Amino acid sequence: MPTSTPVIQVFDKKFQPYINALKIETRIKELAAEINMAYEGKRPIFIAILNGSFMFASDLFKQIHIDAEICFIKLASYKGTRSSGNVITSIGLDEPLKDRHVVIIEDIVDTGNTLNKFLPQLYDQQPASLKIAALLHKPTALQYPIVIDYLGFNVPNIFLLGFGLDYDGLGRNLAEIYKLVEN
Repeated sequence: MPTSTPVIQVFDKKFQPYINALKIETRIKELAAEINMAYEGKRPIFIAILNGSFMFASDLFKQIHIDAEICFIKLASYKGTRSSGNVITSIGLDEPLKDRHVVIIEDIVDTGNTLNKFLPQLYDQQPASLKIAALLHKPTALQYPIVIDYLGFNVPNIFLLGFGLDYDGLGRNLAEIYKLVEN
């Protein structure tokens, strides 16, 4: 079984292992099993929010064994280690959602600002249902009433890196999730 890597450095910050790859893989399989059961015969459409969710979306979608589609949208609110508070849309949603079962795939929900700004746009399209799957959630950072239907892990309000999460563009490719080492 692979072991965690010791402390790593990205730019000026140090990070230590927090959630190992096996634990992530196991939890994703559990979430996929729940989704497969809930959406049997419904042909849901998954909307993965880029850039951070790409690894979670890929691993989750590989475990989806029902008829389903996936598309991607790019929303961003982070600069460095803090949320800017502004949500930027870079790639739009091209799929019609009326009467479709929709599952949003997010890497992490912290303040909820990104989803709070994006969800009304989706509800305006009158989907049959709308659920959220997030790998990580920071409940103490949440500022909006966002309900996560399929959750990987609750985490404290700390800066995390890896498995799609980045620090100024680096670290997304790490197979584990690391936490910032405070000096």
